[in-house]
Amino acid sequence: MMITNASRTFSRVARYTAVRAVIIFVTVIIALFLTIMIANMGGYVDDIRRSVIREDIQQRFILDPALRRLPADEKLLRMNEQVAAEEHRQGLDQPFMVRAFRYVWNAVRLDLGYAMNMNSDSGSRNVATIILERLPNTLLLWTSSNVLLFFLSIGAALFLSRRYGSFLDKMVVALSPTSSAPAWFYGIFLILIFAALLKVLPFGGMVEAPPPSNPFEYAVSLLKHMILPVLAFSCSTGIASIYGWRTFFLIYSSEDYVEMAKAKGLSSRNIERRYIMRPTLPNIITNFALLLVFSWSGATVFETIFNWPGLGLMFYRAVLLVETSVIVGETVIYAYLLGITVFLLEFIYVLVDPRVKIGGRGSA
Repeated sequence: MMITNASRTFSRVARYTAVRAVIIFVTVIIALFLTIMIANMGGYVDDIRRSVIREDIQQRFILDPALRRLPADEKLLRMNEQVAAEEHRQGLDQPFMVRAFRYVWNAVRLDLGYAMNMNSDSGSRNVATIILERLPNTLLLWTSSNVLLFFLSIGAALFLSRRYGSFLDKMVVALSPTSSAPAWFYGIFLILIFAALLKVLPFGGMVEAPPPSNPFEYAVSLLKHMILPVLAFSCSTGIASIYGWRTFFLIYSSEDYVEMAKAKGLSSRNIERRYIMRPTLPNIITNFALLLVFSWSGATVFETIFNWPGLGLMFYRAVLLVETSVIVGETVIYAYLLGITVFLLEFIYVLVDPRVKIGGRGSA
């Protein structure tokens, strides 16, 4: 009987895992296809690229004296031949939908291809190289900021939930609307004060130019350039994060089982650890996991304001240059990370919350 039950459980878990994996994979493919369609404006970008190709070749014929002296018919013939050759090289001689599905197939296999108008600092036009070159800079700024702010918000929220109605609690509630302004707004404000007016911090960038050769001086310069971005991000999201978690903990603190634990004389720390933190652990883990995934995408406007050489600034330049391959490449990595994270969270919930069962009615 026990073997039969175990077999049924394994079969249910395997079936549920397979179904969830297929659903997430299909969702990723749909997201990639929509990204390709939007990045190409439904094929309109191809018309722009064809126009650019023809203008470049026409300019070449104008500047080259030998080509300029050719008869009009021969000049037009050669020009059309070169335009056709360049369109063939870029794949523009094929229907857009055919290339869109090829983009999706290559993206699924993580074959990100090559950029037409962008290159890495090393000179490579490989999209994977361009992205991986910028990724550490984004992770350094956003992951460190997000992780630090996340744990500080949790700690501050727990502190305030124990002191509901205190002066600090009322002050956080009163200041919560300040988070309505985006981080780049605070960034501009802080740059005007500390860089333009007081001249104590740099306007932007990641390190001084030229970068210090000494590792210690390089680290000091890096930390100095991170102060304003981290401060701007904290001003934008810090109070709102504390307020949100504080409200969340207060809701769980009013549950009947918490009141019973208080009546039994348990200490406040034991009550928080066993009766407040544990039921809220799935939500905390979900927020933390998604926070880490979102760190990979960077922030386009924010990184542009501070001239931070990360994925956000790279994405901004890719949009300006209509560099579809880079836009799709960054979306591919983000989509895969998000899909894998959502998939793994299904099993993490089971480990931290016994009420959740994989493949059962209690599953998330």
